[in-house]
Amino acid sequence: MTDTAPPVHIETADHVATLTLSRPKSRNALSLSMIAALSEALDVIAAQEETRVVILQAEGPAFCAGHDLKELTARRNDSDRGEAFFDETMRACSALMEKIVSLHKPVIAAVDEMATAAGCQLVASCDLAVAGPRARFCTPGVDIGLFCSTPAVALSRAVAPKHAMEMLLTGAPIDAGAALRIGLVNRVSVDGARTGARALAALIAEKSPQAISFGKQTFYAQRERNLTDAYVLASRVMVENMLAADAVEGIDAFLGKRPAVWPTP
Repeated sequence: MTDTAPPVHIETADHVATLTLSRPKSRNALSLSMIAALSEALDVIAAQEETRVVILQAEGPAFCAGHDLKELTARRNDSDRGEAFFDETMRACSALMEKIVSLHKPVIAAVDEMATAAGCQLVASCDLAVAGPRARFCTPGVDIGLFCSTPAVALSRAVAPKHAMEMLLTGAPIDAGAALRIGLVNRVSVDGARTGARALAALIAEKSPQAISFGKQTFYAQRERNLTDAYVLASRVMVENMLAADAVEGIDAFLGKRPAVWPTP
């Protein structure tokens, strides 16, 4: 694969869209063009009614090496020493991570190799993650004088604070087993992350698309509220969900002891 090819590929089958980062020579670094391509791909998938689940995977020796340090460093020669470009890059990257969270379809990261810094942030921002046996994760900004503050936003929401702080303060990589223990990934697939992610995606794709959409949005919204406000929000969503077509069909199918047939959107 050459760098003249599109940086992100989309393939859709069986209600699952697979996004593949395709810049192996740059270790799929999050250059501004890569961020834009991935963001645009998510917009395309958001509009696909047939897509129920998304898998995010990568080609080459790394899942994602984080920000493109060569691209960033080259802008130090700008009149403002790169400040405007650095700000543009961080804003665009943050918007991308938020877009993953706000997408109404679950996103599963399939990680077979190293996910570094903003690459680890990308994994932590996904709803679920499957690791292969060779997968590694780290936030090594401290090694180069740059604390991984934006990766910390996603990481601190995915794992317990002390685990997040250890990764951020030491920069040391953790393997797939450790990532599973601290909750950064859901599963370690001995057959590789792609195989494990496809199996997980297929399981989710069988469920009610409306329920999944309600559920993902509410999960993240209630988590940031106090207990009382969280229940107020969740209770209202339950009412809306009960009135939706999928719930009517699903409950009727359950009571009638038959398989549910989800209505076409």
